Amino acid sequence: MANFELTREYIDRLQELISAKDEDAINSLVSDLHPADIAEIYEELTIEEAKFLYFLMDDDKAADVLTELEEDDRRRFLDSLPSEVIAKRFIDNMDSDDAADIIGEMDDERQQEVLSHLEDITTAGDIADLLNYDENTAGGLMAKELIKVKENWNIPTCLRSMRRQAEEVDEIYYVYVVDNDGILKGTLSLKRMLLSPVDSIVSEIYNSDVISVKVDVDAEDVSYIMDKYGLVALPVIDSIGRLVGRITIDDVVDVIREEAEKDYQLASGLTNDVEASDNVIRHTRARIPWLLIGLLGGILGSRVIGGFESIIDDHPQLSFFMGLIAAMGGNVGMQSSAIVVQSLASGSIGLESTGGKLLKEILIALLNATILSILIFTYNKVASEDIALTLTVTAAMFSVVVFASLFGTFVPLLLNRMKIDPAVATGPFVTTMNDIIGMFIYLTIGSFFFALLV
Repeated sequence: MANFELTREYIDRLQELISAKDEDAINSLVSDLHPADIAEIYEELTIEEAKFLYFLMDDDKAADVLTELEEDDRRRFLDSLPSEVIAKRFIDNMDSDDAADIIGEMDDERQQEVLSHLEDITTAGDIADLLNYDENTAGGLMAKELIKVKENWNIPTCLRSMRRQAEEVDEIYYVYVVDNDGILKGTLSLKRMLLSPVDSIVSEIYNSDVISVKVDVDAEDVSYIMDKYGLVALPVIDSIGRLVGRITIDDVVDVIREEAEKDYQLASGLTNDVEASDNVIRHTRARIPWLLIGLLGGILGSRVIGGFESIIDDHPQLSFFMGLIAAMGGNVGMQSSAIVVQSLASGSIGLESTGGKLLKEILIALLNATILSILIFTYNKVASEDIALTLTVTAAMFSVVVFASLFGTFVPLLLNRMKIDPAVATGPFVTTMNDIIGMFIYLTIGSFFFALLV
């Protein structure tokens, strides 16, 4: 069913059919739906309704739907099922990487129970191996299912082996070539294999130019490598170069999405990964640290203003532009830090030195500061005859824009050097600091000009 849209009428109709246990009508209603659409439906059903719907689906589709569920929903559903049913109904019909992800969400005792019910010992062993890897590494992303041939085989031998291996692989992107010790040597082109003489040996026709990663490479680096080289699958090797698995593009898309969500939450002032369905306590714990920093920033800002109380009392017109200066500093800092964070995430910042990046930002800051200063100077000349205020706001605008640009550039570079996620720099930290320092610059310049001219 194309462009499926979940509606209340659809859910009500489905629940009525489940209550009536009308299996034929239910199958007619959901048979053409994509697994992701069925997973969306699950959120509206009770556990018992979901179980009834799941057991009407064939094993492969049921397994696909399970992988599409949100983690909390999946956990609640699996908690209601015996370990044997989970193993035979779902895990047996999944790729090893998906199976390891789902089993990895269980406690140790439940993991052992589920694995013990798998009839295929090889599959159970593959999943157990994957559970030993950190989920945020290449080993945690990879699947064991792949097609490989040995470099000393001829073409007929390759074809026979590939047919057997293909039964366990959903998508065939590459055929990998290994030696007798399992060391990855390269890839074999299906086209070249078909066009080569039957008695050709793999070592004569394979491509030795292959990009691979080791099992302990960070998942974010894996996504960067696959994006940079336009790969749909990436082989994974162990510490001595043996082929142990492959990572496919769908796994990397998940990593990219999760990283984007994490960076967005950090930029929004959330310290932990939270979902809309999480409870109040978890949401509060995720939000309160940056709110406390904002509170502290506000207190410091008020102290800065308090230090200039006498000049503000004597010249209250200074307060007219305090909000503008603070806002411009925050906006400029956010722009600069966002560009740097984006460059760090894509790897493009490596193409120029840190000094070169700072020099570039200085030039941009000077140009922006000049334009904004001219505009605010023109406005004040037209709207006010107070030359001290005009010069104060103009000079402060120029200074704050330059400072905020450099600060917003330097902080994410420093955080990245310290192995801290630079996305933090696009959040309340930079905004709060720019507010405080911008206000200090503005009032300091104001004190100078009003003392000089008034």
